[in-house]
Amino acid sequence: MRDSEPISVLIVEDSQDLAANIVDYLEGKGYMVDAAMDGVTGLHLAVTQPHDVIVLDLMLPGIDGLTLCRRLRQDAKSAVPILMLTARDTLDDKAAGFGEGADDYMVKPFELRELDLRLRALARRTRASEIRQRLKVADLVFDLDTLTVQRAGQLMYEMSVLYPD
Repeated sequence: MRDSEPISVLIVEDSQDLAANIVDYLEGKGYMVDAAMDGVTGLHLAVTQPHDVIVLDLMLPGIDGLTLCRRLRQDAKSAVPILMLTARDTLDDKAAGFGEGADDYMVKPFELRELDLRLRALARRTRASEIRQRLKVADLVFDLDTLTVQRAGQLMYEMSVLYPD
């Protein structure tokens, strides 16, 4: 994902009117948006389609939002940022959401502009973590992500990691 690329968002919300309102607003802001009306479909889309951020309601048919979040983090090993968007507003509700792996939490009713700001912040953090880590001295570059060494743009060495059977 690059700065010039649109942010891809998955909205998992069972209120058709609210989901349509969010989708219309975000698409108007240049986002690429997918939507699911239940937890099962949301989980399927989250693990089969690439998204930069997921907006997740808690009270969903099929699979509730807390379970969906936990399954994404534990079973699917997904690191995609998750913003929980819910009517549940107690501190215990928020603690449960963060405890299952949410990165942010917004309570309904909410302002669409604030949702946009939070999604952009989450996507920006994701972009920053995707920047390759490289050690560079003159024309010698060691890429920590690919474990390669280049001199003047030419591959000099490529490490291979061996895993025991």
